[in-house]
Amino acid sequence: MTIADLRRTPPGYFTSRWGQPEYTNWQDESLSWKETCYIGDWSFLWERRFRGPDVLKLFSDVSVNSFEKFVLNQSKHVIHCNKDGKVIHEGILTRLGEEEFILFGRGGFWVDYKMRQGNYNATSEVDDWFNFQVSGPTAVHVVEKACGQDIRDIKFMHNGKITIAGHEVLALRQGMAGEIGYELQGPAEHSAEVYQAILKAGQEFGIRQLGGRTAFINHLEACFPTIVTDYLPAIFGDDMKEYLAEFKAAMPAFASTFNVAGSFEGERIEDWYRSPVELGWGKSVKVNHDFIGRDALEKELAAPKRVIRTLVWNAEDIVDVYSSLYKEGAPYDFMEMPREQRGFMHADKVMKDGKLVGVSTSRGYSFYFRKMLSLTTIDIDQSEPGTEVSVIWGNPGHLQKEIRATVAPAPYKQDNRRADVAG
Repeated sequence: MTIADLRRTPPGYFTSRWGQPEYTNWQDESLSWKETCYIGDWSFLWERRFRGPDVLKLFSDVSVNSFEKFVLNQSKHVIHCNKDGKVIHEGILTRLGEEEFILFGRGGFWVDYKMRQGNYNATSEVDDWFNFQVSGPTAVHVVEKACGQDIRDIKFMHNGKITIAGHEVLALRQGMAGEIGYELQGPAEHSAEVYQAILKAGQEFGIRQLGGRTAFINHLEACFPTIVTDYLPAIFGDDMKEYLAEFKAAMPAFASTFNVAGSFEGERIEDWYRSPVELGWGKSVKVNHDFIGRDALEKELAAPKRVIRTLVWNAEDIVDVYSSLYKEGAPYDFMEMPREQRGFMHADKVMKDGKLVGVSTSRGYSFYFRKMLSLTTIDIDQSEPGTEVSVIWGNPGHLQKEIRATVAPAPYKQDNRRADVAG
């Protein structure tokens, strides 16, 4: 695959995975996880169930995480890397039993592939579960009303079994919006009944349905880097050809198409890869066990070069981009609102004194903060909040504009995921 191949515009499939693009409107929906709560449908994620006495050894071999402490009904954000320490896939692994686990996300394909290559006493099979995310200050009240149970004792990144619409549901406490949140999971055949029951229970608590236009603004505000949006999976090397062929054959077209846009220009596809350290996941990397990419990541942890931050874009410069649409001559590339909708990695150069110091991704407009924000992997010496940099807006060969930006913490929004719900 060449860089030119990556820059070809993919089909417009982005919003189809989340239902409608909008239910009320994107401004209203983007306020929900700060003021009330939303229900979002992540059922398109792929689940794979692993069973057997060697499952933990398998995951330990192919993940940066340690599994020395992984109790029943606990979940972990697991990260899989190549030998160079660049992220292949990541997802949420839940321990359902002593020898039974379910993994949500593309990583299931990679772990299954490595299982079949190795000598593991384990099995793997595709599952079909719904995955509804209920998140925001009133989320706990909505879920409790829907199930008629007290869920206050479910700890963060742990789950409990509840009953909604007569069906057993797994309730995982998490918070992908940086707020109190629950992922409600169960067999797909019950999805419609469970979804409607949650929606009905949430009416008095101001619940909103989360549409595709605003689905990833919460990831931006809360700093949850996302595959294709913030990095390309490290699956394009010569040593990954067999896996890449399997992966593309197993996945639908929208999930196996990888495209890039923006002012950032690389010479190799690897320039769009990222390590867990660069993405802010360094605390998950445990070098107390052997795993793929361990040596590279141990060196990076000792001397990291880039970290993740938020950029706050200058409002006057952004207005100039939009005003160019009403002037004669070539306009600047359009800034989709509230964010890009076409499902590619939009990466822009971050500059300081004429030098490339980082790459900006996930650009989006936060209606709550009334600011244009982006995530950036940026050189450590330019990462201090308040540092002034600039972002180059516009694809190569197009009219480009230097947009002033200020480095800010990531997450930009206060992290309330672990807020006490006991009261």
